[in-house]
Amino acid sequence: MKALLPKISVRQAMQEVKRFEWEGDYRAAAREAIKRVLEGAMRLTCDHHLEELFSLGEYDRRNGFYERHLLTEVGDVVLSVARTRKFSAKGILEAYRRRSKQVDRAILDCFLLGCSTRKVVKVLESVLGERISPQTVSRVAKQLDRLVSAYHRRKLSDRYRFLLFDGVVLKRKTGVGATKKVVLVALGITHDNRKEVIDFMVAQSESQAAWETFLGDLYRRGLCGENACLIVTDGGAGLVAAVELIYPRVPHQRCWAHKTRNVLNCVRKSEHQTVKKDLHKISHAKNIRQAQIAASRFVDRWKNVYPKAVKTLVKDIESLLEFYRINDPNLWTQLRTTNAIERRFEEVKRRTRPMGVFADNTSMERILFAVFSYENYKEKTCTPFALTQNY
Repeated sequence: MKALLPKISVRQAMQEVKRFEWEGDYRAAAREAIKRVLEGAMRLTCDHHLEELFSLGEYDRRNGFYERHLLTEVGDVVLSVARTRKFSAKGILEAYRRRSKQVDRAILDCFLLGCSTRKVVKVLESVLGERISPQTVSRVAKQLDRLVSAYHRRKLSDRYRFLLFDGVVLKRKTGVGATKKVVLVALGITHDNRKEVIDFMVAQSESQAAWETFLGDLYRRGLCGENACLIVTDGGAGLVAAVELIYPRVPHQRCWAHKTRNVLNCVRKSEHQTVKKDLHKISHAKNIRQAQIAASRFVDRWKNVYPKAVKTLVKDIESLLEFYRINDPNLWTQLRTTNAIERRFEEVKRRTRPMGVFADNTSMERILFAVFSYENYKEKTCTPFALTQNY
């Protein structure tokens, strides 16, 4: 016969803990408070069990206590578990552990969905009926640190048909104001056309050395590019040089979005739309031959008006047309730019806007990991890393 277990609140126990935090060595008193709350609940559970059996005309009697250890935030608590001849109140301990894990899991779920600490507190208060402190949320969020570290060390599968590399600038708060940090990102597109953020690295700059460090690490972990048909990058000299060094045999496509911006920087604003339309005729042609014809016409039309703009285009024209060699035109939209990475950073910026800037590199990596993991989950390229992987 299973007795009705009274609800035991994690917050009730922790509130008892906090009563002692202002004193010197409060941990012993805090453990005593948790012990008192839980043992009282277990005795009450046995009372309910005996009352229920009595009402049914059945018999049982108390049978003393036995010891159990419970590891808590303030150390090991030795508990006397009440029992009868037929029943043990250990379910209270399981409920306590389960509730603690459920709260932690809910906090991590909220964080992986991109909620700020303040929003997590508000959401969980409405769900749990209890206020979870921002400090608790931050403590649980720090569990992501080991998961981020494992994510950066994990073996990689060389299963991607296309690879995209790009660097995006984010702000980081320091003691002397906000500074900018560059995030280097690798995104893969599988043979069934699913996108996955493979990894990222927070760097000081987009220098060749930084990119070589990042790409070299990916290569050593298994991303050799043997199955890749195309690599797409922005026009940064450091990235281009690193790609040629690490993946010399993979065809290289330059991003049209970046190139268009570079060309328009050399054009009067009043003619941006006209020049942009002519560039569009090259990047959105029906085939490579028509793209080459459109490029030739662009040169003839603008070489005397904007020679610098024309030079900016022509020097990379071969790598700008590389995506046309992929036989499936349905893929060209994804391969002519690195916009898939840019879109994911829009999500990062949207979710972190209430935070202003990142407090440190650790918090930056946590939120990047959280957002990228969730984006991968939506693409069904992997499940939420923090909630499923064991390391």
